[in-house]
This record gives sequence, structure tokens and C-alpha cells, in this order.
Amino acid sequence: MSLGAGAALVLSACGGESTESGSGAGGTLKWGWDLPTSWDPVTSSAGWDVHSLSLVYSGLTKLGPGGEAVPGLAESWKYNKEGTSVSFTLRKGLRFSDGSPLTAQEVKKSIERGRDDQKSLIASQLVGFEKVTAPDAHTVTVDLAAPDFQIPTLLAGKTGMVVDPKVFEKDPGSLATEPAGSGPYTLSSYVENSKAVLRRNSGYWDAKHTTVENFELYPRPEASTVVASLKSGQYNVAEIPGSQVKAARAAGLKVQVIPSMVIAVLDVHNKKEPYTDPDVVLALKHAIDREELLKTAAFGYGEVVRQPFPSGYVGHDPELEKLFPYDPAKARKLLAKAGYGEGDELELTLTTQEAEGASELIQAQLKKVGVKAKIETIPEARATQIVYVQRKKGLYLDKFAGRDSATQAFQVLFGKEGLMNPGRTTSPELEKALEVVRRTPLESDDYPRVLREATSAAVRRMPNVFLYTMPRILARNPSVSKIPEFSVVQRFEGVTVS
Repeated sequence: MSLGAGAALVLSACGGESTESGSGAGGTLKWGWDLPTSWDPVTSSAGWDVHSLSLVYSGLTKLGPGGEAVPGLAESWKYNKEGTSVSFTLRKGLRFSDGSPLTAQEVKKSIERGRDDQKSLIASQLVGFEKVTAPDAHTVTVDLAAPDFQIPTLLAGKTGMVVDPKVFEKDPGSLATEPAGSGPYTLSSYVENSKAVLRRNSGYWDAKHTTVENFELYPRPEASTVVASLKSGQYNVAEIPGSQVKAARAAGLKVQVIPSMVIAVLDVHNKKEPYTDPDVVLALKHAIDREELLKTAAFGYGEVVRQPFPSGYVGHDPELEKLFPYDPAKARKLLAKAGYGEGDELELTLTTQEAEGASELIQAQLKKVGVKAKIETIPEARATQIVYVQRKKGLYLDKFAGRDSATQAFQVLFGKEGLMNPGRTTSPELEKALEVVRRTPLESDDYPRVLREATSAAVRRMPNVFLYTMPRILARNPSVSKIPEFSVVQRFEGVTVS
């Protein structure tokens, strides 16, 4: 069985508290986080949705604390020698949340829907799935168009969440508000943009580790009120910005700073003026003072990066951190060469949930190189549609939340059909490097090298301006036990509420 160990992010836990499971389920966890764009993983339009969707869906695999693939609905998997076929062996006695059987045939249909449905937003991740078969009730085999050893990690997130076929075959539209999965919780009630109430699924394959009986999910709290909301009991766990850490601790709340795969980034549409000129894009990369952004906007929580992966992750190339040093003079020269300078205006787009103060700092830094940045704010709920589907904006301040497999991350950010690649352009050199990555087993001694080579090709040739890492900062009431520290998808196994 492959556990994808080569993909792991080596992160140190914040020690000092136990995460032992309680003896029985109970209590209510109220999480101030985010509600999904859709409860259907196939039509969900935000990678961030994976956190909430993981409460109600399961995949063949799931991600361990460091981002490695570990068993989920499948207890094991095995590739053929060429890496062109992988077979998953399902656990016995699996059931969907409504109690109906979950066999290999249901998994097969769910994967095929994600690949073939016209409305699927995960189809680009599954194009290499040439054939999916269910030779018996407990075996699912995926035959691939080309060697790809990334499949166990790919299927650990939204792309691999198994949706009940009897629901999407009859009424697929209902899945947007009524999930049909086999996760640790079932959705009891849902008020869009307001609140989701969930209850423990006693039929979940790993129910013994689901120790919170009731789960309430809320939209992300306002930074100015989050500590007061936690103290009042509106939430008992919530993500907080770095600016609120001191206040949270002073209020008697427990704070965990969990290293994550999230990276703050300026996404650049290089098919829109003036970013069609490579010199303008390069000028941006030298005009941004990442150290100042980290210190001021992120309150020092995180680390400066110039690539899509944090240090400690196998795909992180330390040599890339020497690129694009802060150099306003060089940025001015590049802009002048491209015919831009004093008085020219750029539009910087962000959402209402953008990191505190980051846009104003970027605006001030661009002013130093002679460019006036006009800040435009758009609603969080419409950002994906406006920026990445309609591709209307040239420069967007966003965060990239990592992905389950490394090649999936590359595809989303840099692929010709990548959702977070508004220019829909890619690099031939990057495509060649990624082909090598896919053909390399995760356990191979060569894997770290070939993945770093792909990272280098992407950073040197693609327009994205990576800024700094964004750890997951969770504040919680002392009645809630320590939250497990997962780098990619936040999970809650063993958490108790007294």
C-alpha cells in the first residue's frame, strides 16, 4: 500500500496539550470558519470548501497531519509496475449517511460523474482517468491514460469525495444544499450564509474517533468581534487573524498556530493589459516588500515565500527564495522599459475577507515605484466567479490553500484550464517537468528532486507573485480540547467539548 509519504509536509506540533480521544461522544462544537459555496463537491467552486465538505463526505483516502495519503474508505491500494493502473480495496460494511450500502459500484459512478458531468469543476483533475471499473463489491480500479503516482493524494480531497449516485442520478441540484455522503457528520439543517447544523454519523467507518456529538458551522467571524464572540459562546472555536492573538490569550482563550499549506499570493491575469508584458510582471515581483507585508499585515505569523509551497514541504525549493528580492529601483527600470511609470494606474482587487492591511501596504509599495494602485473590493461570495470564471480582473490579492496532491496544486495554479490561472496560459517547460513528477512514485528517492524542478519551472515562468505563508490560527474556549494539527484539511478526530 502506498501512503504517499514523499508528499508529507514535515511540521512540528505546538506541544503541551493532549489530543486523546474521549470515551464517548458528546458536546457541541461551534466553529467560526466558512460555509461552503456548495455542499456538492463536484460543483463546489472554492478549494477552501474542502474543510467543511470533509465533515459530511469521505474519500477513498484522506490526508494525514503532514498532507500524506492515508486510508479512508479504502483500506489499501496498489499500483501496477508501470503506474498506469491503481486498485483500491474498500473496507467491509461501508454505508452512506442514510444507511444505504456504499460499494465499489457507487464509488465508480461517483468518480465518473466528477470526470464527465458538464457542470463539474473537478473534471480537469480527472481527465487522465481513462477507465474506472468495479470488478467486485470491494475493489475499485482506475486505469490511467499515462503513468501517475499522485492518485492516492489526489483522491483525498474534494476530487475524491464519494457522492451517493442514487441522489445525483435523480436530483443532482439538491446536493447544493443537501449533501449525500458518508462522512463523520450528517447535515441536520442549513441556512445559506448563516449556519449549518450537523450531527455525528454513528455509521461512519471511523465513528469511534468522532467524539463530538453536535457540530455547528458558521461563516468566518469579523476580526474586530471574533474574540468577544468566542467569550460569549457564539463560537467555541474560530479562526482568528494574527492581530487578535494577544487579545484572545488575554481573554483566557487557548490559541493554536497550526502550520498550513496556505500561501498569500497576487494572482496575475497575463492576458490583460498591462500584464501581457513580462517586464510589468517581473517589476511586480521586485516591487513587493514581502518582509514588510509579513511583519505588518500578518503580524509576523508565517514566513516569506516566493513559491507555492512552504518550507518543510517536499516541493519547496530553497534556492527559489533568492529570486525577486525587494528592489524598487529595478522595478522602476522594468516598468519604464515596458512604457509604464508615474501616473499610470493599476487595479488591485480583493475581497472583504482579505488579510488585514495587506492591500494598503501593497498600494503604498507600488506607489514607491511610480504606479498608482486603485483598490477595488468585491464580495467574497462572488470572487471565484468574477476573478477565475469570468476572468475580469488583472491583479487579485488571494490565498492559495494548497491541494491534496502536488500535481493538482500545479494544475489549479498554472494549468491551461487551472481555475486559479486567470490567463489560462502555461509553460511548456513546466508541462514537461510535471510529466516527470507524475511518472515518479512518491516513495522514490528521485521524487523530491523532480518535484522541486517542477516548482522552479513554475516560479520562474509563471506570473503569480507569492508573498508569505498563512498558518491556521485557531482560538478556542478552554472547554474544547486541543484541535489536531493537520497541514491541509482541518479534521477533528478525538476532539472533546466538556
